[in-house]
Amino acid sequence: MPLYKTITVSSTIKVHIWKIEESEDELALGIMLTEHCQNRMAGMKSEMHRKGFLSIRHLMAEAGYVDADLFYDAVGKPHLKDGKHISITHSNQFTGIIVSDTEEVGIDIEMQRDKILRIAHKFTPIEEYRTIANSDALIRKLTTVWGCKESLYKIYAEPGLSFLQNIYIQEFSLSDDSIKGEVLYQESSTAFNIKFLEFEGFTCVYAVKC
Repeated sequence: MPLYKTITVSSTIKVHIWKIEESEDELALGIMLTEHCQNRMAGMKSEMHRKGFLSIRHLMAEAGYVDADLFYDAVGKPHLKDGKHISITHSNQFTGIIVSDTEEVGIDIEMQRDKILRIAHKFTPIEEYRTIANSDALIRKLTTVWGCKESLYKIYAEPGLSFLQNIYIQEFSLSDDSIKGEVLYQESSTAFNIKFLEFEGFTCVYAVKC
């Protein structure tokens, strides 16, 4: 089973990442889905989405959970029935979860693609990155910024939250080991600690509420 990486963030927080290399039938072995999730999966036309869905259940097993332990609220945010916090991500052949005993957490995995150059103005002030002449470095940095904002959005889970107007990521270098983020929304401010790592042309970002 290709558990790709486990990161112990702290004594109460762990990240698990899966690289999908199995067939759908192989991934289905040993996985018991609730009737609701069976119906969800049956409605997925993409094999990659179904394989991602199953691989996340394997990651949950790594954390000591089964499918029935997971539920989603009205805005689509995942929760664990024991009160611990979970966040989930899927990008192509990689999936990931972060589980925390007490703190709110968010995770995102993104493929590093040049498409992000065309959409960057929608989620960050692009003029801040004009000094980065190397295209690959710019793609990597913008992918990290997107992942940071996506992970914070998953924690905050407010439908009206704007990546561009409400979520702020402090300046950082790709050689840094941590980033600071902030959500300013409806006259309140919430700070977050963010970590990121890169592998095989992907960026994984995970955030913890301060």
